[in-house]
Amino acid sequence: MPKVKANNITLNYEQQGSGEPLILIPFLSADNACYAFQVAEYAKHFTCFSVDLRGTGESDKPEGDYSTELFADDVAEFMQAIGIPKAHVSGLSLGAATGMWLAARYPDKVKSLSLHSGWTKTDPFIKTVVEGWQVMAKALGSVSEMVILGIFPWCFTPELYAARPEYIQSLADFARSRPAQPLASFLQHSNAVIAHDVEAQLGKITAPTQITFGRHDQVTSTRFADRMTSNLRGSELVIFEGSSHAPIYEQVDEFNQKTLAFLQRHAG
Repeated sequence: MPKVKANNITLNYEQQGSGEPLILIPFLSADNACYAFQVAEYAKHFTCFSVDLRGTGESDKPEGDYSTELFADDVAEFMQAIGIPKAHVSGLSLGAATGMWLAARYPDKVKSLSLHSGWTKTDPFIKTVVEGWQVMAKALGSVSEMVILGIFPWCFTPELYAARPEYIQSLADFARSRPAQPLASFLQHSNAVIAHDVEAQLGKITAPTQITFGRHDQVTSTRFADRMTSNLRGSELVIFEGSSHAPIYEQVDEFNQKTLAFLQRHAG
């Protein structure tokens, strides 16, 4: 996989497909492969750049404080380094938080913005949930095992666990197969989640925006929908009725269809 120097670190990424550039920003604990079920469809219409954020995958993992603003700066520098003046930008959860900062700080770089399971400012509930994940990660000494035991139940509905246990197991196997995130890097990333606050910057975002939530998501629930749609001009809202925090895995076909339709409307 190619690597590039950006913002004084080396970032790893995967490039697939052809067409206008589409930057895919991963979620907490994940590397560039997390959108595998989407890239297969998106790459038929767009050149997909799936990035390992600092502290994940095969990108550098420097010490120090991380923030969603810093991740956005990294992505902006990444785009400059590989010669992309403007791109469609998509992310889920931490990826959405980063995407909001990117579109606010660098509006000329973002052609369209796709925000899935996002939130504008961490509230006491999110802080409590993420601090619980931090405790579990330290106790287990393994980020991937914490993800499977601690984060998965927040990402998927009880109905999915009951109906498709073998699918949950395949996702667990997939998580274990990816480059292991060091505990220190997970703590840096999760602290960035806890500190996230882009609320005052939303008015700077000019790109057409799609906002999506899973109906049964509790972490970044539809409680954030109004403050996002009311502050993002020309945004559109989609609710995935059968999903929790990760419709990218729970309602793959519907998610791909509705998000790709948005991207194609704003291409060209």
